Amino acid sequence: MEDLLGDLYCFGGEKMIVAFTFPGQGSQSVGMLNGYSDLPIIKQTFDEGSEVLGYDCFELVNHGPVEQLNLTIYTQPIMLIAGLAVYRAWKYLGGKTPDYLAGHSLGEYTALVAAEALAFRDAVKLVQYRAEVMQECVPNGIGAMAAIIGLDDDVVKAICSQIVGNTEKVILEPANFNSPGQIVIAGHKAAVLEGMELAKSKGAKLVTLLPLSVPSHCSLMYPAAEKFQKLLKQTDFCSPQIPVVHNADVQQHQQSSEIKKILTQQIHSPVHWVGTIQSFVSQGATHIVECGPGKVLSGLTKRIDKTLVNFSLADSTSLQHAIEKLN
Repeated sequence: MEDLLGDLYCFGGEKMIVAFTFPGQGSQSVGMLNGYSDLPIIKQTFDEGSEVLGYDCFELVNHGPVEQLNLTIYTQPIMLIAGLAVYRAWKYLGGKTPDYLAGHSLGEYTALVAAEALAFRDAVKLVQYRAEVMQECVPNGIGAMAAIIGLDDDVVKAICSQIVGNTEKVILEPANFNSPGQIVIAGHKAAVLEGMELAKSKGAKLVTLLPLSVPSHCSLMYPAAEKFQKLLKQTDFCSPQIPVVHNADVQQHQQSSEIKKILTQQIHSPVHWVGTIQSFVSQGATHIVECGPGKVLSGLTKRIDKTLVNFSLADSTSLQHAIEKLN
């Protein structure tokens, strides 16, 4: 009886509701899974992904070069595989099934695989093609993304509007609403660089160009979304066995047609991460687990809602610790 109650309730008698989040591009680094070297299921998952991709992605993760890892055609499938590898390790070691799932941008595909809505191999193929059409749409060096910290949403929106208004045929838009006071902008590289300087003049605490080769989640991605939709239509989806909150509309979708529609929209729409975490809270979530390399999402969650208990599964030790606390 005590074990059962421990599985359902956290301290103080409050029901424990656990949501998993999966990272996307920007969390990658060479050696990012070194802390999981004691778990064979990690490499097994990468081997399965490598069969689909036609190259040794585990070698790239472990040894680089970083310039190749940061190209979206490599980053996207590798981050999908990495997130799922950690989730498989969680389940293999007896971790409880989450109550809700979400993924940041690309991480949404990892969430759908974890929810059994999408087969792993199909997800690898989809994400690889997604990366290809996105890179083709905006060749490397033409677009960019930058994080702006310390300005309100409305100020950043006004900066984008001002730059677009001053220059013909330039795109600059808010792409990620990551946390209060942290927004990512995306568009033509020259416009992004101008936006960074204007943000500094407006009092931004930090402005950083991100190591990404395509400007995701902005209007430059419309042609990529149209191409991507063709492969999506040929891919089988099932109803998620675990609810997935989607980035573009902060909603859960059950029907295959709805999921395909929102995944197409996601490519050129902002990531509403603040809204995603707030959606978890509104549904009673008490604990958030970042499942994958790095601790980026955990940092965002703490800034969005300080009442949530955070875990990041950055290595096998932290994974085992989280299982002990949450099971």
